Parts: sequence; C-alpha cells; structure tokens
Amino acid sequence: MDEVALTAAGLYAIVLLRAGGTFAVGWLAGAGARRGRLAERISTPKFQRAERAIQRWGAPVVAVSFLTVGFQTAANFLAGSMHMPLSRYLPALFVGGAGWALVYATAGVGALKLLARLFAEQTVLGAGVVAGLLLAMIGVMVYRRRRAASVKRNTAADES
Repeated sequence: MDEVALTAAGLYAIVLLRAGGTFAVGWLAGAGARRGRLAERISTPKFQRAERAIQRWGAPVVAVSFLTVGFQTAANFLAGSMHMPLSRYLPALFVGGAGWALVYATAGVGALKLLARLFAEQTVLGAGVVAGLLLAMIGVMVYRRRRAASVKRNTAADES
C-alpha cells in the first residue's frame, strides 16, 4: 500500500477517535461545563468564536475546523456541549477528518522525505533547518505566553 494512503488511513483513525472523543466529552459535560471549573476555560475568545460560528453555521463549521490549528478542539467540544445532533455531527466529522488526514499525510510524508534527502546529501544544512524550525517554534511559544500574560495583567489592572 502506498505510504501516503497508509499514513492517511492511520491519521484518519486517530482523528475520528480524538475528535469524536472531544465531542463526547463536550456532550457529557453539557450545560454543566458553563457553570463549573471548566467555565473559565471555555470562556476564552477562541471558544466564544467557535460557539458563535457553530450557532450561526452549524455542522459545516465543524468540518472546516479540521483545516485549522487550535480551533478544531474548541469546535468539537462545543458542538458536543451544545448537543449537536449526531445526524449532523457525524458527516461533518467524517468529511473534515478525511480532509485533515489527507492534508497532514501528504504534507507530512513530503516533509519527512525532504528532510531525509537533505540529511543524506547535506547533513549540516539538514541539521540547520531542523534547528531553525525548533527555534522558530520556541519563539512562537514564548511570544504567545508573553502576550497572554500581558493581556491578563492588563485585564487585571482594568478591573482594579
């Protein structure tokens, strides 16, 4: 079997279990999620945007959410907590999950082949590329944490 097809099949199984599980947790949490300790977590702007989008557009938002980073979990959890009917959720999960698996399988296998070739032909350049990617990821994480801390400080200062 072709490695992209095999990778896509594996990723598809993973995304169905992960997103379906997130939906199930949201379903079980239901309205209680808005009153308990989880309420603070789902009152973030990301969750609020996801909830407004799901209320307005429904299941297509869940399907499209698989092509985003970070929005996917919020969309699946909120679809569950809003008790979206399975007859609407499952087609969105199957279509969106298939798209996600295909994108990540093709891009992932392509990137791994490129890195393997780069390491085989020019090891120093390959190591430099990997180091650069790691530094970029660390930089993004530090920037996001500092920005979140700054927003939190500003919000606390405004409230006092």
